[in-house]
Amino acid sequence: MRGQITRGEIQPGKLLPSIRTLMQRYEVSDGTVKRAVAKLRDEGPVESVPGRGVYVK
Repeated sequence: MRGQITRGEIQPGKLLPSIRTLMQRYEVSDGTVKRAVAKLRDEGPVESVPGRGVYVK
């Protein structure tokens, strides 16, 4: 996902796919997806909006 954000494939203001969608797309557990999203949030390219989802900055 980081690469997609960096390359502009996921543009600022866009909602990231749901955890379930990401689990299926990358064939990983929900814990892995949650850790990856948390890392992106900590690094800065995404932000969580309570009750709405995770958006690209």
